[in-house]
Amino acid sequence: MKFFIDTADIKQIEEVNKWFPLAGVTTNPALVAKSGEKHHNLIRSICSIVKGSVSAEVLATSSKEMVKEAQVLAGLHSQVVVKLPLIQEGLKATRELNAKNISTNLTLCFSALQALAAARAGATFVSVFVGRLDDIGLDGMEIVAQTIQIFSQYQIKTRVLVASVRHLSHVLAAAELGADLITMPPALFLKMVEHPLTDKGLIQFLKAAGRKVD
Repeated sequence: MKFFIDTADIKQIEEVNKWFPLAGVTTNPALVAKSGEKHHNLIRSICSIVKGSVSAEVLATSSKEMVKEAQVLAGLHSQVVVKLPLIQEGLKATRELNAKNISTNLTLCFSALQALAAARAGATFVSVFVGRLDDIGLDGMEIVAQTIQIFSQYQIKTRVLVASVRHLSHVLAAAELGADLITMPPALFLKMVEHPLTDKGLIQFLKAAGRKVD
């Protein structure tokens, strides 16, 4: 499973990438607005840090305008993957962009059937929002499992991207299910390597070696 970071904060991306080599970055309009940077400049900067796919989202809601905006975004850097909403207009745009060899990430997916529609349209990635499904009492990881099973059964090339990740149990379940990709907020990368027994063991080793421990 490959790991993307879900942020538009340059400092966070740089810091995590120093010790956990990232396979890519996902952004969205809310994250870009929070960064305070201009969208296009920000995407170029991210591409210079991480040598992997960088998802940049369109703001248009009609397929014609989506395609136009997507072409501009794709022209910013070869690593850009254009993020589109999983609606009819988004699927229309995906088909056109696929014909132009522009990579796409269909976002806001909440069912395996939506994911299948995205795959049939030629999406490169489909982002299943597990946390938001959990929020309304559904099992987000069950949707991921269904999607993976369907894609495997029909040898579909579209990659399953687990998104809206809230906690480490999502990360572990995604890995166990065989998800292609996961995108996580910066804090979860730190939590992945934290364990009280690791801290306790390190202190014991240092004390045994005569090192002072604060």
